[in-house]
Amino acid sequence: MKEKDITQKVLEDNNDIFADIVNVLLFDGKSEVEENELVNTTVHSQYKAEDGKVHEQERDIAKYWKRGCTDIVLYGIENQTKVEKRMPARISGYEGASYRGQYDKKTIVPVITMVLYYGTDRKWTAPKNLKSLIKVPDNLDKYVNDTKANVFEIAWLTDEQIAKFTSDYKIVANFFVNKRKNKDYIPDDKTTIKHVDEILKFLSVMTGDNRYEEILSDKEGVSNMCDVAQRLEDRGIEKGLQKGREEGLSLGGNQMIYSLVEDKSISMEKGAQKLGVSVEKLRVNMINAGYKCPDME
Repeated sequence: MKEKDITQKVLEDNNDIFADIVNVLLFDGKSEVEENELVNTTVHSQYKAEDGKVHEQERDIAKYWKRGCTDIVLYGIENQTKVEKRMPARISGYEGASYRGQYDKKTIVPVITMVLYYGTDRKWTAPKNLKSLIKVPDNLDKYVNDTKANVFEIAWLTDEQIAKFTSDYKIVANFFVNKRKNKDYIPDDKTTIKHVDEILKFLSVMTGDNRYEEILSDKEGVSNMCDVAQRLEDRGIEKGLQKGREEGLSLGGNQMIYSLVEDKSISMEKGAQKLGVSVEKLRVNMINAGYKCPDME
């Protein structure tokens, strides 16, 4: 999880991406926040727990939106790959510390926290406000302050929302939406990548597929996700060939494709395309030849 956090922070900490996220998710695509108006601020704060010990809490990313010398908003981003049941309580701690940090300033600006949820198996099911976690005694509800968790389910963004992104985050959003719809999705986004290192490391960690990061060793010529998909396929084929050489196998063309599909070096769709048959025909042929299809697991 720590590696995931670091990778997410490196990507989203780029001001062009951070501004794009804010503009699309909070301002419906309007260019309200310019990247040169964002200034990093501390992500660390301390609190004393019930055990009497002082603990440190760390936000993922925090930036002031400034116009000239004037602070407008303090934005925070928190990344989640899994549903966090008590997220509003965490946010309350972060935002409380941010407001306390502004105590001596002439003007206190609003603090807005955005939770970017990257899960693809299910939507966010946990409470999104603090009061939902608290059992409030009768007649005291109006005295209990509430904190809202602004959760954005990235894998469920609409095509219209994705189209409004202008940075590399458009590639990220498109990838997760397609991954939700098809777990064997092969990247086919032709959008030019600006932050190649950050994008590939991000996808490597988030998908658990080290091949994305391995591409970094020879990233020259990678300009979009179609290039990435081609590199993945080339590596998959080479992996299959190497495996055959190591095991002393002499596989025919069809058997080589069957082997690559079986160990998930390439998808069922790509294997069918290589052989010029339908996915269903490939499935039947593999079973008849004694191979196991990934979707049989």
